[in-house]
Order: sequence, then structure tokens, then C-alpha cells
Amino acid sequence: MSERSEGIGKRSASGHSSDEGGRVSELRLRPDAGTVGLADGRVLLGGSPYKVLRLSEKAARLVSGWFDGEPVSGVPSHRGLAARLVRAGIAHPAYESPGLSPRDVTVVVPVRDHAESLARLIPALGELARVVVDDGSRGPVAAATLRHERPRGPAAARNSGWRLATTELVAFVDADVTPEPGWLEPLLAHFEDPEVAAVAPRVRSTAGPSALERYERARSSLDLGDVAAPVRPGSRVSYVPSAALVVRRSALRDLGGFDENLRFGEDVDLVWRLNAAGRQVRYEPSSVVNHAPRARWSAWARQRFQYGTSAAPLAIRHGKAVTPVKVSVWSALSWAVAAAGRPLIGGGVAVTTAALLPRKLSRMGVPAKMSLRLALAGHLGAGRLLADAVTRSWAPVAVPLLATSRRGRLVLAGAYGRHVWDWYRERPPVPLPQWVAARILDDAAYGAGVWWGALRYRTMTPLLPDLADWPGRDGVDTGGLEERPA
Repeated sequence: MSERSEGIGKRSASGHSSDEGGRVSELRLRPDAGTVGLADGRVLLGGSPYKVLRLSEKAARLVSGWFDGEPVSGVPSHRGLAARLVRAGIAHPAYESPGLSPRDVTVVVPVRDHAESLARLIPALGELARVVVDDGSRGPVAAATLRHERPRGPAAARNSGWRLATTELVAFVDADVTPEPGWLEPLLAHFEDPEVAAVAPRVRSTAGPSALERYERARSSLDLGDVAAPVRPGSRVSYVPSAALVVRRSALRDLGGFDENLRFGEDVDLVWRLNAAGRQVRYEPSSVVNHAPRARWSAWARQRFQYGTSAAPLAIRHGKAVTPVKVSVWSALSWAVAAAGRPLIGGGVAVTTAALLPRKLSRMGVPAKMSLRLALAGHLGAGRLLADAVTRSWAPVAVPLLATSRRGRLVLAGAYGRHVWDWYRERPPVPLPQWVAARILDDAAYGAGVWWGALRYRTMTPLLPDLADWPGRDGVDTGGLEERPA
């Protein structure tokens, strides 16, 4: 493995990304599918959390040109504007002729008793440099670069692996993952931005004939969808799994790698620590790897339980980032009143508070009708989040409690009804009864893990809602995105 300069991808004085040879890459932007432009492009709506951004006329002309396919110039103020759009999730970057290549990557594969899976993975890695870490397998793994004599967990295995790497980037790939051809190049392009510390591909469950395999293909907890996004707490994509994850080795060194005290959730913790350090993490679904699901429903449910147990130690480290539901106090109040048997009053609260938003956004050029629609959509989205919390993180207590009364059973019927709606909307290759049963079991297993972890670590943080003022700190970003003079 050859040592490449840590200067790869550093920004030149012109604002372009460049390698140590002076090569300048070209940046283009494509708008997010949810981005809406108003007032001749001087107002942009979108991102996650949802934002309303106001631009000067000059900035609006620039952004319009970029969205029509023009490259972003190397003028620092232009690059700064483009970076703010990307960070907000309003736009996504595309670099032409990126400087990094597969020879700048070392693949680290942690493995424990998965020799057959490893035998399938290695050919798919081709000529990539790799480090295979045997984490205390019952029998030594022949392809291993190094071995832990006793199991120390995936975090320790990954740390042992990346510390042997000498390349600029480290790609963590689990043994039960198989990358699709061309998976690496879309990820490498993002590292043209020196602020990007990690990029994750889409992790799809391997297709198969069994009901579990078909359900996982449609609803794997590792599959974060087909829309690119910045990764940060509280956004549409709040974490990425380390089943497949490419990270700058310098960033791993700065943070000390994965937290070896975490048996589960160590990947979420790393991503959130990168965020806290001011580094960017990107999700790039044009890159796809396939992940083998559990073979039996019992093993699958145990995995979901184990994922849930990570919420408590993550909450101790990251506080409200682990909250099961983040909604406005007004949304929570309107849904609570409706659930208590006063739907008209609850609806009145929702409509009254929604009517306040047009006044707030009118000065930014957002029509009153659109403002009202956004506010009502926010209330409906909050209802979905609350239903998720009731049947998932809060389920071990909320479900039995609600089931004792007629009104509570109606609430549960509405909450679980979202699974039926999802089935009709998505049409997964699973019959409706099996789909609903699997969704209920999925939620229950995860929720049981959350409560078990909360009791073990003696913290209620992963069970507490985060109620924000609305309109307020999380409702709308009204900070102007004004173009500075070049």
C-alpha cells in the first residue's frame, strides 16, 4: 500500500478543490427533489430540517445558472454560497474528474465466524488494498491480516484495521456485504470537498424468495432510501451504518476512531462526533452495496432489539440527538387533545397555530397559501412521528396502557394504520397481513431494546420527546442567504 499525501482534496486559493499536482476539479450543483423556488429564485424552500432561504438578486441568478447546469466558479464567495446550499440539503454536489481513485483507499473488513460471507466479499473488492481483521473467530480466518485472540467487538476490529492503513481514505465494509460494480467512484467524488469527512453508500438488503428477505428488501433498517442527503442529527438522514462507510483516515485519527465501549451504535456515534467537530458526512445512494439479512425471524428480531439498546449509551453521549420524536409543542398539543377525544379542539389548535406562519414568512416572499400548506403539512408530519414513537420507542409502556381503554384502542388503530397506508403506497412484495405483522414486530423489538438500555444505563433521555417552539427554533430558518461581494 503506497502512502498518498494527506493534502489530497485540499482547497486551492481559487476556491476549487485540487490535488497536490494542482489539478482543479469542476463542481456542479443539482437541486434536491424537494427544493422549491419562489420570487424569481430569490426564495428557496427545502432541505432537512426544512428551511426558507432568501437570496439577493445576484445570488439568485448564480443559483439559477447552477441549477441549469452551469459549473460553480472558483470565486470564493460563489463557492461559499454553493457550500451553504449543500449543507442545507437544498442542493447536492457533483464533481467532474475527481482526483481520488481506488488506489487511495484501503478496505477494512471486520469479521467473526463469517468465512463464507468473506469468501464472497473478497472477489468483489478486486484490486483494492485491504485489511481483514479476525475478531476472535472460533477458528482462525485464513484471509485475515491480523487477529484478535478474543472477541473485542466491531468497533475495536475496525480501529485495529484502519490504524494499519496508509492511504488517504479507509472504506469499512462488513463481511456480509457485497458491493455492486462501480460502487466506490461516486463516494470518492465527494471527498473533493475537504470539509467532507465521510460518505456512505446505499445499503440494500439482498433479494431473496423468503418472506423475511422480501420484507428486508423493502424495509431494511440499513437502507436509507434513494435520495442523496447531508447526514446529521435531526435531519431526514440522521445517521449512516458502518456496514459500508468511507472515511478520511485523518478524521479517524483526530477523533480516535470508533468508541470501543459501544457494542452497538458505534457508527452513529462516529458520525455525530464528526458533525460536532464541524465535518460533513454525506449519503450517496447512487453507490449501492448489498447486505445479507438474518436467516431467521428470531435472529432478525434479536438484531432489532440490539439496535434499540444503543439508544441509551448514545443519549448519554449526544443528549437530545437520540430523541424518539422531535415536534413543535403546538403539534404535540393538538394531537394530544385529539387523542383525548376532542378532535375538533385539536384541529382548531392546529389550524390556529398554522395561521401564524404566513405572517412570519410573508416578508420573505412566501405566499400565504403556501405558508399555510407548509404549516398544516408540518402538523400532519408531527402526527406521523408521534405515531412512530407510540408504537416503537414508547411501545412497551404506551401500547399496553392504551389498549386498556376504547379511546386508547382507537389511537393504536390509527397509529398502526400507517403500516397499511405504507403498504398501499409502496406496494412491497409482501402480502399485507405479513407486512403489518412484520412492521409491528420490528417496532416492538426495537422499543424493547430502547427500554432495556434505558433501565440498564439509568437514563430516560432516549425516551423523552424534544418539543420545540413553533414557529421557532426548528420551524423555519429565516436567516438570509445573501451573496457577499466577490
